[in-house]
Amino acid sequence: MCGIVGYVGPGDTLDVLLGGLKRLEYRGYDSAGVAVVSDDGVLGVRKRAGKLDNLIQALHDEPLPVGHTGIGHTRWATHGGPTDLNAHPQLGDDGRLAVIHNGIIENFAALKQELADEGFTFVSETDTEVAAVLLGREYRRTGDLYQAFLATVQRLKGAFTLLAVHQDEPGRVIGARRNSPLVIGRGEGENFLASDVAAFVAHTTHAYAIGQDQIAVITADDITVTDFAGQPVEPEPFEVAWDASAAEKGGWKSFMAKEIAEEPEAVADTLRGRTADGRVILDLGAIDEALLARIERIILVACGTASYAGQTAAYALQQWTRVPVTVELSHEFRYRDPVLDDRVLVISISQSGETMDTLMATRWAHDQGAATLSICNTQGATIPRESDGVLYTHAGPEVAVASTKAFLAQIAALYLFGLQLAQVRGTMGDDAIARVVARLHAVPDAIREAITASECVPTIAHWMADTRAVLFLGRHVDYPVALEGALKLKELAYIQAEGFAAGELKHGPIALIEPGLPVFVLVPSPRDQPLLHAKVISNIQEIRARGARVLAVAEKGDTAVLPFADEVIALPLVHQLMRPFVTVVPLQTFAMELAEAKGLDVDQPRNLAKSVTVE
Repeated sequence: MCGIVGYVGPGDTLDVLLGGLKRLEYRGYDSAGVAVVSDDGVLGVRKRAGKLDNLIQALHDEPLPVGHTGIGHTRWATHGGPTDLNAHPQLGDDGRLAVIHNGIIENFAALKQELADEGFTFVSETDTEVAAVLLGREYRRTGDLYQAFLATVQRLKGAFTLLAVHQDEPGRVIGARRNSPLVIGRGEGENFLASDVAAFVAHTTHAYAIGQDQIAVITADDITVTDFAGQPVEPEPFEVAWDASAAEKGGWKSFMAKEIAEEPEAVADTLRGRTADGRVILDLGAIDEALLARIERIILVACGTASYAGQTAAYALQQWTRVPVTVELSHEFRYRDPVLDDRVLVISISQSGETMDTLMATRWAHDQGAATLSICNTQGATIPRESDGVLYTHAGPEVAVASTKAFLAQIAALYLFGLQLAQVRGTMGDDAIARVVARLHAVPDAIREAITASECVPTIAHWMADTRAVLFLGRHVDYPVALEGALKLKELAYIQAEGFAAGELKHGPIALIEPGLPVFVLVPSPRDQPLLHAKVISNIQEIRARGARVLAVAEKGDTAVLPFADEVIALPLVHQLMRPFVTVVPLQTFAMELAEAKGLDVDQPRNLAKSVTVE
């Protein structure tokens, strides 16, 4: 959700902070603010509701003092609406201390009452101001920002990343994290704190991961990390695998358009170096062959698009490994009290690696004795660090809030894992595995062809700009793709969209069919799935008989669908388990183009954040 950046160094502090916040806009926000401490100890704060441009204008109208220490924030409202007063930074110690915060402080009401009873007053509706006032009180008692931080974080409950500066300590930024992301960027004579490496990747690719319940102190020349008890901690270093140019539009009309175009490379990069001579070679950390051999059940936990990637891959995983596979929504998983033991592997799927629901599900599974594996796109993130093993996707930065290329990279990574497990368990022969590996390596070219085949979609989308509802139907691996297509349309175009298994049509959803209703139908291959193909053709006839408009997504050469479809998007021929890599492309493109036809912000849809870091 919120974007956080802190900086100490010789550079232009405001340029660093605003540039970092600009690169964090994809996380979703409704206000922004900065605080700068001048070298002679003056704290200046500016914050505004709305987009970052509002803050930039305020800084132009009322410049801040020049300094080399600062913090910046983009807020997604939780406690209190998106107003100037509720924007961060929030102040403590009579305006001498500034705090920014990501997450939710669950016991803020009790703390606020305690502070009010002591005579402290509040000007905002936020839980963040409570933390700022509490930190200010502790600073008065200790006279040291780090010691005040130690005392403060021990009082807080919930999920939080806090950054603070004090005008009496120029040249020092302090941050703490619990259940919310925070990373360190290490530069030459300058250092950074941020919720995401995107905030500082223009300045350095050298980073440190900060663990759970840890405090980081940065100056221009030094980095110190301790736990919440004050004990020193050696942070884990890592290199950011992409540079700032990868997070720029590069001439594309939107980040989403750019990221759809990058899907072939995202899949190719996720596969690269992980196969040899027709076999899969993965380093899964503590998830070794002995553990894989004893696994009796696999549970995939994820939310949103990641859960649809899990549902898609589950077909292949179960078929290849003969291990029962289920997919659970992370936020429901632990509350269902599932039966887990050391013969269960729980695989979490999260692009950011910070999705709070999925993190909590992973921790719960670990506590129950299950093995845990993370599928993640972000190095140094919390979920992979707290899992027994990790399989990173290599999709590169995904800036648009609505996920596209990460979805395909997640499926590719899960397919690789399924093949590795099949090798270990002997459920597939070497020749069968080699055939699937070859099909996987052919997928990037097939995606490129699917992107070309989707060039007709903008025209379709623009004549549907006034559409109020769309249905999506699919079978087998195309069923979760139908769900994903509907989700993309909800996210981007703000219209009612529903995905169904095509076999469910006559079990209720057919009541929704009315004249003119657009229905996307993902048609199975007549080569690989002739029985399902015939059934879906029957579905199309039933839809057409009731006056709906059929938009068929079928493979090239499928002449059986032509008499019954109003529009046909012809995709390249691929094996049935590879179909999701190509069938999702026109659905992503349609959602993007329809949103643009309606004049909507494709990259930053309303009410949404890229990474949901509160449960």
